[in-house]
Amino acid sequence: MAVTARTLRMVFLNQAGKNVTITLDNPRSDVTTAQVQTAMDLVIARNIFTSTGGDLVSKQDIKIIDSTTDDLYDPPA
Repeated sequence: MAVTARTLRMVFLNQAGKNVTITLDNPRSDVTTAQVQTAMDLVIARNIFTSTGGDLVSKQDIKIIDSTTDDLYDPPA
């Protein structure tokens, strides 16, 4: 049986110059780039998250990933 999933991947740059990724499962199908950028700006401005490399300081990337998993075998019960 095939299972399809969507994930929103937001990548930030931290103070140490390293990428920090935050993922959210099942984003709204009608979410826009502008809405995600606004949310990322809010995360940065309010210093909501921090990382081992310090605070998040800028946006690096935004992706919505669609994946399909086909389970080809289930062991007998």
